[in-house]
Amino acid sequence: MPENAHAELDGFIDLPSELEGRLIKIGSALPAWNVKGAFLADSTIEQYRAVLDSAPLFGEIRGLLLSALSGKAGGYVVLRLRNIAQALGIGDEFLRLATAILAEVATPFQPFQQWPLWKEIGTDLRAHPGMSTGTGYNAFHMDLVNATRPPDFTTLLCVRPDPLGAGASILSDAREAVSRLTPSSHALLADVAYSYGGFFDLSDVGEEYKPFPVLDGESEISGFVRFTAKMLVESGLDEAHAHAARELADQMVAGQVAFTLQRGDLLIVNQHRWVHGREALAGGQRDVQPERRRLLLQLFLRSRDSAEPVAQ
Repeated sequence: MPENAHAELDGFIDLPSELEGRLIKIGSALPAWNVKGAFLADSTIEQYRAVLDSAPLFGEIRGLLLSALSGKAGGYVVLRLRNIAQALGIGDEFLRLATAILAEVATPFQPFQQWPLWKEIGTDLRAHPGMSTGTGYNAFHMDLVNATRPPDFTTLLCVRPDPLGAGASILSDAREAVSRLTPSSHALLADVAYSYGGFFDLSDVGEEYKPFPVLDGESEISGFVRFTAKMLVESGLDEAHAHAARELADQMVAGQVAFTLQRGDLLIVNQHRWVHGREALAGGQRDVQPERRRLLLQLFLRSRDSAEPVAQ
């Protein structure tokens, strides 16, 4: 009897060895992708789907992914592709396979015009420690918080973890955190009073949203908890609105989950519900050769039924 795929309670999905073997063969045979504008081309999605559908048990994995990423009980998942990464390496073949799998969740796209479909997030000792490429604590946030149409999902593929053993990924259920707020903070976070970041060289994420409400009043299917801890420093907020955002940040930290991604782990986060960040990397990064430092690849997903929201 074939081994079954299973999703652990902590949000990790392991693949049965039979399926891993088939996906290794598929990865070495998938054609290069085509991109139309910022999006993976429909023709490529159709090609990849036809190949994946030939793999035993892949339909079960598709169902597990979709279930884990939707509904109030879900919102993020880590697909363990470690054995496949060991067999294929993390190069073109592996990335085609990862892209094909992600295309079963939603449409892969890259809103940053200067980057390819998979964007590198490396470790830059010159970067501000709190940035995604920095070495310090990267506080909770959603990606492209200041766009009217942020990506519905953000994904992170681990190419190399911190060789010194730190840099755990952190996630928090933003809507659960909101449910624990005081009524006064909830009301303040619904005000169009917050702002963060620049807005340039972007595609297919709508228009700049500045200022924006943290709580837009929409459902978790169409709306977002528009939060980034960095806005506490850069928004020029009055004390009342800053206090409300700090209360939300504290609730996110109180409810966080943390785990360290390993080579080949693929994290998928539903931005309508969850925020993400990173614990600080270990000290001593200057003693680590640049080619051995932590490296992730990021790709964004757009739900196929996503509609343009109306800015307030």
